[in-house]
Amino acid sequence: MHWLIRPLGAIALVWATALAALGSPHAEHVFIISIDGGKPTVIAQSEMPMLKRLAAEGACTWNANTIFPSITLPSHTSMLTGVGPDKHHVLWNTWEPCKGVVSVPTIFAAAKKVGYSTAMFVGKEKFRHLVQPGTVDEFAFNQEQSSEVAKVIADSAKPETSSTVAARMVAKMAARYIVEKKPNLCFIHFTDPDDTGHKYGWGSAEQMKAFGDVDAALGEVLQAIEVAHIRERSILIITADHGGHSKTHGLNTPEDMTIPWIAWGEGVKKNFTLTAPITTYDTAATALWLLAVPCPQSFDGKAVVGAFTWKEHHFASRALSNP
Repeated sequence: MHWLIRPLGAIALVWATALAALGSPHAEHVFIISIDGGKPTVIAQSEMPMLKRLAAEGACTWNANTIFPSITLPSHTSMLTGVGPDKHHVLWNTWEPCKGVVSVPTIFAAAKKVGYSTAMFVGKEKFRHLVQPGTVDEFAFNQEQSSEVAKVIADSAKPETSSTVAARMVAKMAARYIVEKKPNLCFIHFTDPDDTGHKYGWGSAEQMKAFGDVDAALGEVLQAIEVAHIRERSILIITADHGGHSKTHGLNTPEDMTIPWIAWGEGVKKNFTLTAPITTYDTAATALWLLAVPCPQSFDGKAVVGAFTWKEHHFASRALSNP
């Protein structure tokens, strides 16, 4: 049975009251989809018709940047907290229960403050470090469907071992929940390209097939959004945590640091190339901006307002008084 976290108490503020105070959201549902190891040059060579259609229909860049070190847990922590490693201090890359949860607020914590529903569907157990108590209504990592994968990160001589779940299984869990619960803020993580990249190499035939599997999983998520009748109120942000070279990643090089960043949905500019610099922690700020949730004062990230047809609203620069 996959691991779940339920709300610990009643929502502090009624959603309608909170939105009246903060301003109207641009979207009712924001989905952040991360392709682990999603190196843009390999994506370009892979059969990913769904992803490439969404990129063409929306606003995108294939030259966004992750943080250094360019490894999974620190990068995703920045993606979902809006700050760099110097502030979130998550520098390890495996599930280590003794280290607890990240100490800075996540976007899920900010969303819960104003009554939004939240969910995470992940392919790696280490994401438990991002689940602060009372901030995620549904956290799903299917332990029964997981497998152990050993990986060498950057210049480390010792392989890291982690439990991973295939993208199609993650997508099925997410799709069922989306149709039933229609979460306002949802994070979905696909790990297959990273797993195959470490085993066979970045750009290998096996990895390109894994990118195809991720594309099929992405299609399942899109279908669920359609079935739930929330497509016209939803925005997707599709990105990655890092790229890779040879059979590893983690260095401060373009091969490892360059990632895609795609926005798709109502209100997104069509067939638009983003040219301003984008860093992975801008994803967090953009998600909160779309939901009209003020960013914590500690945020390094800035909303990528240039991807959208709306002008920046007054609430975008407001800060939570008690992050």
